Amino acid sequence: MSAGTYAPRPGAAPLSRMIAAQTALETRMLLRNGEQLLLTVIIPALLLVLFGAVDIVDTGSGESVDFLTPGILALAVMSTAFTGQAIATGFERRYGVLKRLGASPLPRWALMTAKTLSVLVTEVLQIVLLTGIAFALGWSPHGNPFAVLLLLVLGTAAFSGLGLLMAGTLKAEATLAAANLVFLLLLVGGGVIVPLDKFPDVVRSVLDLLPISALSGGLRDVLQHGASMPWGDLGILAVWAVLGLGAAARFFRWE
Repeated sequence: MSAGTYAPRPGAAPLSRMIAAQTALETRMLLRNGEQLLLTVIIPALLLVLFGAVDIVDTGSGESVDFLTPGILALAVMSTAFTGQAIATGFERRYGVLKRLGASPLPRWALMTAKTLSVLVTEVLQIVLLTGIAFALGWSPHGNPFAVLLLLVLGTAAFSGLGLLMAGTLKAEATLAAANLVFLLLLVGGGVIVPLDKFPDVVRSVLDLLPISALSGGLRDVLQHGASMPWGDLGILAVWAVLGLGAAARFFRWE
């Protein structure tokens, strides 16, 4: 038996395979984290069941679940793309994980791409769960599915940019406190559960410009009122996405 000839092929795996592997890892880490699951899945689901089944807040005419579901979907996007990602990335930066990954064959932009794809995978699971609960509560959606998809994608980009900006500029403990505080404030003042017309006109004019208000309002216009394309809300989300991602790319510190 003759000896074979072997030609070793040292080098990194194809970029697409590295991104896919990192995306799968990021998703598993997110789904195994009990605190993240509480924030991204359990809290939105409980809020939908509680406020959808019991008339605690005056949501105007029509079924309360028709008003609440778009807002809870927006909250789910924010909890994953902004709050959860900011906290997880902030502590990865503190413990030197990002620094080590940044020295690997995986480019830094590809690492951020994998994190974003992981967020999208988690959001798909959230949307399936929340829409299932909403249908069980009697939800009757309307509108253009493409408009809903566009709103969710732009909302994810906007919140992801803001989350990475916070994680890449603040200390991990400050990110943890700030991200949770922003989550609570926007839950109350972002049109998620409480209609924005309950606020004074001056306050509402400011709240209308927030990404959570644009996302929840745009989803509500489409899913509840059957609007074809909420261009104003899409424009606000696009501006936040450009500003957030641009600032994160410029100021993110890996150490």
